[in-house]
Amino acid sequence: MAHEVRLVLVGLGNLGRRFCRILADKAGFLEERYRLRLVLVGAADSRGTAHSPGGLDPALIARIKEEGGSVRDYPGAGSPGTALELVKACEAEVLCEATPVNLDAGAKPGLSVIREALSRGMHVVTPNKGPIVLAYRELSELARKQGVELRFDGTVAGGLPALYLGARDLRGAEIKMVEAVPNLVTGYILDLLAEGLNWEEALTRARKEGALEADPSFDLDGWDAAAKLVILANHVLGYPARLEDVEREGIRGVDPEEVRRARERGGLVRLVARAERRDGGYRLTVRPEEIPPGHPLSVLGRKGMGVVYYTDIYGTISATIREEDPVPSAATMLRDILDIYLGR
Repeated sequence: MAHEVRLVLVGLGNLGRRFCRILADKAGFLEERYRLRLVLVGAADSRGTAHSPGGLDPALIARIKEEGGSVRDYPGAGSPGTALELVKACEAEVLCEATPVNLDAGAKPGLSVIREALSRGMHVVTPNKGPIVLAYRELSELARKQGVELRFDGTVAGGLPALYLGARDLRGAEIKMVEAVPNLVTGYILDLLAEGLNWEEALTRARKEGALEADPSFDLDGWDAAAKLVILANHVLGYPARLEDVEREGIRGVDPEEVRRARERGGLVRLVARAERRDGGYRLTVRPEEIPPGHPLSVLGRKGMGVVYYTDIYGTISATIREEDPVPSAATMLRDILDIYLGR
């Protein structure tokens, strides 16, 4: 018999609606391979909620969202309620939190929803960086006290298991340095510059293709990479880092000619996030750098992200991902759920 796990999904944007498609497409495989049945009993977006103890159809939710509707339009189960009200009302084992990233004080609405779920004894999986950056220790302690799991592997480098690799698979090692290229957008723009486009042309093309938000500062000024580095430092290195601890330089000041010359030398320019062991702690930096040929991250293409761990006993270990669309990032919620229920 399959073990049934009831889920509540908050956030139905790029990641949430793709996660619904994954739940629908993978249902048979998960039950056959892992004897696990994932039942979506609640879902919320910014305009409303849907709730059914017997289960919602994730494919229908995905279709409603793809057609521009709200989950409140779900036949027989939709309502104009809020995400927090839904989490309080639902009987579920896992909260899947996929609201937009917000690094302002409060990290709303994600942080309040996660707090409520943990307090109610629900496991939480999330690719949302905001709550983890701003309240890592609080949320980790709350999860520990409640005897539940808080998982957030999708917060760093999309679908790449960068956190699992460092925190779980490198146990016992001293990590001397971490180098990561965890932001997809900046690499894409830097490669456009390398191909001969000027800054205005590169930004226009990135926006047209949906790679760059209307307000590009979060990516271009290095905030996204810095947030991911803070998560790596706290979770993998055990170093209590905050955003203000990161020496941050974005890519706006990069000279396109330097990017082109780097390519001619066989290298590439990327926004590199680095944690380097210093005086019992770590120096945290985010800045554009030329990655030379032969470096583990030199293989990254336009849609690539990666991480390198330099350790005392396991050598140098690297991993990269080519992420053409948001599906791998959405799938990290499934990976986190499976890790909770299938063991480590």
